[in-house]
Amino acid sequence: MSDRQVLFVDYDGVLHRGGAYRTKRGIISSDPSRIRLFEYAEILAAILAPYPGLELVLSTSWVKALGFNRARDVLPVAELRAKVVGATYHSKFDDAQFWGGIGRGVQVLRYVNRHRLVHWLALDDMNDGFDDELGRLVRCDSDKGLGDPNVQEILKAALHTQFGEMR
Repeated sequence: MSDRQVLFVDYDGVLHRGGAYRTKRGIISSDPSRIRLFEYAEILAAILAPYPGLELVLSTSWVKALGFNRARDVLPVAELRAKVVGATYHSKFDDAQFWGGIGRGVQVLRYVNRHRLVHWLALDDMNDGFDDELGRLVRCDSDKGLGDPNVQEILKAALHTQFGEMR
């Protein structure tokens, strides 16, 4: 069993409202006229500030689209980038070509089991595949993301319950 403390983080519907898509110019918001990508990254950084040892694992389709390093590096907050240690997706997985069709919870639980994690949470707008571990999921409404004050409070409480005070 591992003593690591991990938060799995999705991007679309969590760190910004709605989705995003890839163009020749890069990844853009599904509604660039009203939604700025990573508009809630600063909020997540502030919520995680009391947990300096917490690791982030990316559970976003951005890793498959851009590769791990580029997906990590698009995070606009240095404190968040520094916490990222891995991703649920890897191109070397046998089923990498089907990864998008695998439930998000299944992706997360594979990582949890492979790394023998005991202390973990997931922050996502999808709940498919979490099954018996729904209590470890802090779910965002994709139209509000982490901009929803209720979700912010739920995340703070879940972090405290799962990881205690880390300072």
